[in-house]
Amino acid sequence: MMTAFWFCFIPLFVATDAVGSLPFYIGITGKLERNRLHRLTLQSVVTGILVALVFLLIGNKILKFLGMAMSDFMIAGGIILFIFSIIDLMNWGCAADAQASGEDFGVVPLTVPYMVGPAVLTTGLLLIGQYGFFLTTTALVLNMLINGATLWFAGGISRVLGRTISLVLSKLASLLLAAYGVMMVRKGVEMILMTR
Repeated sequence: MMTAFWFCFIPLFVATDAVGSLPFYIGITGKLERNRLHRLTLQSVVTGILVALVFLLIGNKILKFLGMAMSDFMIAGGIILFIFSIIDLMNWGCAADAQASGEDFGVVPLTVPYMVGPAVLTTGLLLIGQYGFFLTTTALVLNMLINGATLWFAGGISRVLGRTISLVLSKLASLLLAAYGVMMVRKGVEMILMTR
């Protein structure tokens, strides 16, 4: 049971990428008051959990209804991840120049697609097929709480790491995310070829 849980937890931990989203979060919320930052973090975590759980509950049904296979979703998700990663890699410091505005910032883009993006949703659907709904959703919720805690203490973590190290970690995370996107496309193509 515990072994299966860790097989669910670790891929989702990589997919949620709490450390990778930290520089983006700090850069875009740098001038907000502490109270609003905490509200934003809570909003993001709660929304992220709800969005992910609803999708994992009905995601396969939606795909079947639309006539899509898991391989189609993986390829589309991988391409989106790759594009997001390239944009981030090519725009040094752009996140630091942006600032959060509006009450829905905790939903878009912080929750979707940064916290709950194609990697999390696709990984979750695949894990449900292997380990079941309960273990997958438990691992997902735990990862979302870890992500929330990371964002909650983002200021302190940033001061310890420093701006340069945070930026380098962000770009490294984007590079890994780009590779993850390519891997998802490759696996999606392999699934298509195996069904022929």
